[in-house]
Amino acid sequence: METVDNCPNCGSNTFSPFLVCQDYLVSQKNFTIQQCQQCGFRLTSPRPGKEEIGAYYKSEQYVSHNDSSGGIINTAYRLVRNYTLKSKLKLINELNKGTGRILDVGCGTGAFLETCLKGNWQVEGMEPDEDARTIAREKLKSVIQPNLESLSGTLPFNVITLWHVLEHVPNLNEVIPQLYNLLKPEGTLLIAVPNSDSYDAQFFKEYWAAYDVPRHLHHFTPSTIEPLFKKHGFKLTGKRPMVFDAFYIAMLSTKYQTGQTNYVKSVEVGLASNAKAKQSGNSSSLIYLFRKA
Repeated sequence: METVDNCPNCGSNTFSPFLVCQDYLVSQKNFTIQQCQQCGFRLTSPRPGKEEIGAYYKSEQYVSHNDSSGGIINTAYRLVRNYTLKSKLKLINELNKGTGRILDVGCGTGAFLETCLKGNWQVEGMEPDEDARTIAREKLKSVIQPNLESLSGTLPFNVITLWHVLEHVPNLNEVIPQLYNLLKPEGTLLIAVPNSDSYDAQFFKEYWAAYDVPRHLHHFTPSTIEPLFKKHGFKLTGKRPMVFDAFYIAMLSTKYQTGQTNYVKSVEVGLASNAKAKQSGNSSSLIYLFRKA
């Protein structure tokens, strides 16, 4: 286990315990989420180090790393994913005003890149998990890199996406400059992450599934993610809600809370979260649109 000494956002070394959450997916252990006293940034600490973290992803229920895990919730996830993949393709086409070169960081088994490929994009992917990388490579018939360093020297990209990936990245202040260098001057960086200031996060508290400790190392909010990227030369140009996430996360959260999924409660909380987000902007998950400043 390793302890984070300095806030990746502001550099402060003063933290307060924010919440203690259980890893319901793999280890059943408790992990503490700390909050920076200076800027409010939230992170998991202590947390597994580089040599330990891989074991916490070894679950058949970890849906982004396999294409076959079962259950009602995962089946629902895949049905909704078919719709959201098309929505994501539409979004990047609008932002780029046509097709181009796209890099999906943390591409998992390659579902998004497969959609982009069918939409006439030139696709490249990066995925550190070997099993998921193998599936993506076979699906796309192309090389999927294991890290960002392997992409150095390539032509810059029109669009770079990280769909629920940044929260897993331990070294934010090393990765964000790498993304900057891989992006064209007029390109767009899309970051999708859970929002720990959302209504559903406040409702479920330590049972909120999107804390997903210890796999989620950082827990972003609109007020903390913008200055983090600003110091690395990015300008926030927009935000988009991910409305289905509120329902999916609520289904998992009710299961963690009571041991059984409460579908009625999940719908109620999902609807309430999305309704409140229309006023506050605090959706369960948000897509942040960044460009080079």
